[in-house]
Amino acid sequence: MKTAQQYIDSLRQRKIKVYLKGQLLDPQTLVDHPFIRGHVASAALTFELAHEPESEDLMTAISHLSGNRINRFTHIHQSVEDLLKKVKMLRMISQKTGTCYQRCVGFDALNSLYTVTFEMDQALKTDYHQRFKKFLAYVQENDLMVAGAMTDTKGDRSLKPSQQPDPDMYVHVVERNDKGVVIRGAKAHMTGMVNSHEMLIMPTAALTPEDRDYAISCALPVDAPGVFHVFGRQTNDDRKMEGEIDQGNAQYGIVGGECLTVLDNVFVPWERVFMDGETDFAGLLVERFACYHRQNYGGCKGGVSDIVIGAAATMADYGGYGKAAHVKEKINEMIHLTETLYACSIACSAEGHQTASGAYFVDPLLANVGKHNVTRLIYDIDRLAQDIGGGLTATLPSEGDLRHPEIGPYIEKYFKGVAGVSTENRLRMARLIENMTGGTALVESMHGAGSPQAQKVMYSKLANLEHKKRCAKKIAGCKAETDESKER
Repeated sequence: MKTAQQYIDSLRQRKIKVYLKGQLLDPQTLVDHPFIRGHVASAALTFELAHEPESEDLMTAISHLSGNRINRFTHIHQSVEDLLKKVKMLRMISQKTGTCYQRCVGFDALNSLYTVTFEMDQALKTDYHQRFKKFLAYVQENDLMVAGAMTDTKGDRSLKPSQQPDPDMYVHVVERNDKGVVIRGAKAHMTGMVNSHEMLIMPTAALTPEDRDYAISCALPVDAPGVFHVFGRQTNDDRKMEGEIDQGNAQYGIVGGECLTVLDNVFVPWERVFMDGETDFAGLLVERFACYHRQNYGGCKGGVSDIVIGAAATMADYGGYGKAAHVKEKINEMIHLTETLYACSIACSAEGHQTASGAYFVDPLLANVGKHNVTRLIYDIDRLAQDIGGGLTATLPSEGDLRHPEIGPYIEKYFKGVAGVSTENRLRMARLIENMTGGTALVESMHGAGSPQAQKVMYSKLANLEHKKRCAKKIAGCKAETDESKER
């Protein structure tokens, strides 16, 4: 398994094309760019923790392919225990980083494709699963970071992929030959893509036979010919160029370094193609991936919320009002909401089951309900943190002002809290709350792993409303209904 430093060094060996604010970055030094280095550091921690005895049980697993110990982020779930350890691992890492470490999307893509390629081969007599297992072995042996690439730009959402005026709004096959396929399009909001080694392309929606060319799943290096990435902006990201305090999370940054990944006539050899035209299985792959990914959020957002709770409580202590009854009440509410998020992720894991491939899958209803809770409860947690933190979390002068020889003493004087706590520490905590509870971080909680409506659609399908009606009618002692009443 790679160490953190080996991971960072491996990123410098790529020939990746990344544009940031209109500039093409040097592939050898982009990991050091102030906009990117925090995201690299948080991902690097997932490699480092795999070598620490106290975290080894959560961070590593035994490969069912090789029998070797591997980083859990490259593992295929072999039991309910694996599903549970995944969630516990995510909360633990989030408590250490306070942000996204970008490996979950690729992790979930690996597990989704493992199960779906097996079922495709069973139904269609294809050989996708064997191809995928070879790719998986390569990932595990080299301890690679994989980016999952599902979200397309979508264009006019009232039209299917094949109906778009511009066919490139969804990634699609433009050529097939005896060596492989050529694909074109783009993937949006790609978490951790610029500091990954490989990407897994997947369709973004259920498809019809007319959309055959859009039913494509494959693996390719992030620096493959024809691939380039445009790094996205985040709230307050220019502060990363100005010092440490104003960033809030100085070491690891906020959210996951998302980008737009453009695929401009990219060749993919057949051995790296895991779906090509099998539209009947595109929806299944989307659903599997969505459920695996929604499983995560009570773990990772639970851990991030632990930091928000700690920051709010500390801010109250620094201001001398930590023992106030209303503050204690708000902190308790934040704890309640956080553990509610975590409980859903644990529950969908505990109710997991074995698929035909042998790999384990979560309870889809509970996974979707859990992620939908995140889209609401995180806003309540963050609102309470802002309430406790006070107005200075939004209006503080800059670190430059604090360090200024003339006005710095005034910042020290007028932003002082309780005796024994430095003004600098108070400012650091206020900035942490500001950046963790606003802007990009909140939008990611809303739309990461699919928008709230996507979860509603899923759990409305999975909740078995007719069964609930039958139970109610039986309890109430309702008589048999006519066919006419059933049709209403």
